[in-house]
Amino acid sequence: MLCMATGYAGSFDNVPKEKTAILMVHFGTTFDDTRKLTIDVINEKAKNQFPDIKVMEAYTSRIIIDRLKKRGISKPTPKEALLRLAADGFTHVIVQGTNVIDGIEAEVLRNDAALMTPFFKEIRVGRPLLYSVKDGQKVVDILKDRYGEDLSAKSAVVLIGHGTSTPANAMYSQIDYMFSAAGEPRFHVATVEGYPTYDTTLVKLKSSKVKNVILVPFMFVAGDHARNDIDGEWRGELEKEGYKVSSILEGLGQIPEVQDIYIDHIKEAFKAPVLDAGSQKSQYIKENL
Repeated sequence: MLCMATGYAGSFDNVPKEKTAILMVHFGTTFDDTRKLTIDVINEKAKNQFPDIKVMEAYTSRIIIDRLKKRGISKPTPKEALLRLAADGFTHVIVQGTNVIDGIEAEVLRNDAALMTPFFKEIRVGRPLLYSVKDGQKVVDILKDRYGEDLSAKSAVVLIGHGTSTPANAMYSQIDYMFSAAGEPRFHVATVEGYPTYDTTLVKLKSSKVKNVILVPFMFVAGDHARNDIDGEWRGELEKEGYKVSSILEGLGQIPEVQDIYIDHIKEAFKAPVLDAGSQKSQYIKENL
């Protein structure tokens, strides 16, 4: 992860509150209903958690930004939002994305933040939802409690994420394995554009001999992918295979306990820089000499 500084390397505790800001960054959505339940809620939660600090939002999807603009809704990009904060006199910024994994979107966000470092004394980028093993275990426990309580032996939950082309895609397989290790083989993790795929998930469903399948987006918002790919294409294909299929179209961002993980990552970024790989290695060597 990225840590950028130009002379300040401790916590943000001694930085004047009026000079500090939090930028919440979202891929975005054109669906008003899921935006109100996810993006708007976590933005408000950040404001409540940090009442003396300015909280601003930005969207990363140009397509979504342009579509919303045609409807009279303006959303800045991360670069635009950071330039506004700099112009308003803010010197220290925590950038917190609502990415689920540390994939391409998170990588681009770090790059965008790096370009803006000349305008600030320090910018810190918080971690995505699933960064550590601890994060993964928390999410597994949360989703087990949310969807598994009334799950019959003949039913399965398939959590469907977006997927990415980078090695970070392996996080989906890790979470899938963590469900099995936690004694929940009825939970499966799949992706729309990565791995595990529809075909590999179908093999697992057939081997488990379940009859009922519940599809749930493993995404921050339940937007276009949730409605068209998950509740549309995936549901249709599974019904052709003879399964009784239902969908729970709620994004991860609707779940209070998941929102809390993002808030915890903001708090962690306030306490100390999130080190890049080289800095982590140097710190490890220093601690173990």
